[in-house]
Amino acid sequence: MREYLAKSMTFQEYLKLIDDLLAKGKTTGPDQSVEKVSFALLNRKRVERILKTYIPDATAAEWISNIEFKRTWYILTEGWCGDAAQTLPAIEQLTSLSPMIETRYLLRDENLGLMDQYLTNGARSIPKVIAVDDQSGTVLWTWGPRPKGASDLFSELKAKGATKDEILEAIQRWYNADKGKSVEGEIVELTKVGTDIITRVAA
Repeated sequence: MREYLAKSMTFQEYLKLIDDLLAKGKTTGPDQSVEKVSFALLNRKRVERILKTYIPDATAAEWISNIEFKRTWYILTEGWCGDAAQTLPAIEQLTSLSPMIETRYLLRDENLGLMDQYLTNGARSIPKVIAVDDQSGTVLWTWGPRPKGASDLFSELKAKGATKDEILEAIQRWYNADKGKSVEGEIVELTKVGTDIITRVAA
C-alpha cells in the first residue's frame, strides 16, 4: 500500500481537484458526459451540506479520539459518486477527531490495480476505504461502497426490477433519513476490530 501514498491526496486536496474540474465543466474520470458532470456538481453540494450538518455521536467521538497506534485510511473514490458524497464527509468528521488516523484519497479510475484488489461482488464499487496499520503495513479492514442498510435497499430494489433513477431516488431518501449514523456506527466497529488486530500484531 505504501506505493500509493505519494500519489494520494488529502481530503482538502481532493475537494480542490473536484472544484477546479467543475470550474472547467469537467469531473474526475474518463467519462465527461453531461450526466457525470451534473452528478459531480450535485454531489459537491451534498458534501458541503453534510460537512456542516453531521455531528458525530458522543460515544463514537470518544472512541475515535482515544484511538492509539497510527493508521492510514486509503479511500478510493470519484467526484461524481453519489455514495461517496453521502458517506465520506461523515468519515472525515470522525477521523478529524483522532491524530492517529490519516485519510488519503485516490481516484478509482487512475488506480485500477488497487481497486481490483477490493471489488464488491466483482464490481469496482466506490467509495472503498482500506485501513492500514502504519507500523506493520497490515490491512486492518475495508469498508464500502455504502452502509448495510443502503446496500440492502439497493439489492432489494434491483431484484424487483426498479429503474436506475428509482434506485438513486430511494437511496437518496435513505441517506437523508439516516443522517450519517449508519456509516458512523459501522466505521466505529471496524476501528475496534482494527485496534484488536494491531494489538495482536504488536504483541
